[in-house]
Amino acid sequence: MSFKTTAHVESPQVTNLDMLREIDWRSLPWKAELQNNIKSLEELQQYIDVPQQEAEQLAKVIEQHPMNIPRDYLSLVDGNNPDDPIRKLCIPQAEELVVAGSMGQTTTDPYGDDKHDMGNGILHKYGYTALVVSTEYCSMYCRHCFRKRIVGLKNDKTVENFVAAAEYIAKHPEITNVVISGGDALMLPTSVLTPMLEALQDIPHINYVRIGSRAPVVNPTRLFDDELIELMERFNQHKALYLPTHFNHPAEITPLAEEALARVRAAGVSVQNQAVLLKGINDDSDVLVELMNKLVRAGVNPYYLYQCMPVSRVRHHFQISLKRGVDLVDTARRQLDGYAKRFRYIMGHDIGKIEICGRIEDKLILKQIHARSGEEHLASRMLVYKLNDTAGWLDGLEQVSL
Repeated sequence: MSFKTTAHVESPQVTNLDMLREIDWRSLPWKAELQNNIKSLEELQQYIDVPQQEAEQLAKVIEQHPMNIPRDYLSLVDGNNPDDPIRKLCIPQAEELVVAGSMGQTTTDPYGDDKHDMGNGILHKYGYTALVVSTEYCSMYCRHCFRKRIVGLKNDKTVENFVAAAEYIAKHPEITNVVISGGDALMLPTSVLTPMLEALQDIPHINYVRIGSRAPVVNPTRLFDDELIELMERFNQHKALYLPTHFNHPAEITPLAEEALARVRAAGVSVQNQAVLLKGINDDSDVLVELMNKLVRAGVNPYYLYQCMPVSRVRHHFQISLKRGVDLVDTARRQLDGYAKRFRYIMGHDIGKIEICGRIEDKLILKQIHARSGEEHLASRMLVYKLNDTAGWLDGLEQVSL
């Protein structure tokens, strides 16, 4: 199966973005092509006009949080529309300079990773799950990333010795699944991923392994590597392998992405999607409906829709209120069939994962579905908060009873 991306020309004048749309990305080696990523304002301005005043602000943002955009993903941007959702997902915005505002307090670690850091890249927040931060690198630095403080920046949070990480996992029989995350785990060479997976495949208490990656979205040609697909298929014969990915907008599900997903699925790997509800990106019931329908059409299971976390330099321009979020999700679900609507609307909270079930008038109904190690008794409890029009996180709500 092969597809050719057709050019989308906004005007008779041919632009550099139009030229990008004519490239057959399958013909380019994925790793070599990453060297052409857009990382500076000068490189960005070759494709998109950035006014001088905006450029000065973006330079300040990039100093704090680097920019990194694959050319094939940049080709999806509507260069004539400053509100284009794909543009907002990949190109820095001046709003990233805001660290306080009306939505509430921000944090650098909303998920509580630091409290569960076992060293050597292992995060062990839930007894049954070990997450291994395999790399700080992503092929694209998403502007809404909740790990903004480490992605693209040198740090001590990533794994240095995977054999030692596997030994930790083997010594903890309560661990039933492992997430190889990052950064983006698929940005590691296949020769590095191979011993990682081999170290896990014979640990008897591990039921399945997940490789977290946004490669199907932002760098789909990574999945045209036959060696990688063969590795996935081989490992999948020993233990179930899952690929959690991260499509946020239906425009990201391109023919090239669909072809990459088909290759993964042909290897027997199940693909799950974890989207984030983001202002100006997908905070529209029709967009959510289109996203979920395109996912199931491509054989991807809609798994989670996250409430945007209160991340520093993210919250105040991407987070919407919980009240609006609940209503958007309910409106979208009414238009979706069984498989398309089975995603959970989730908060990845410090105390554990919380499902946002809905609301009864001004009361928000929540269910805690995962709890931190040592607090397992809190899982499955119901929580009720009084809604207001602005709060985007529990820190802005009062807990009440039904």
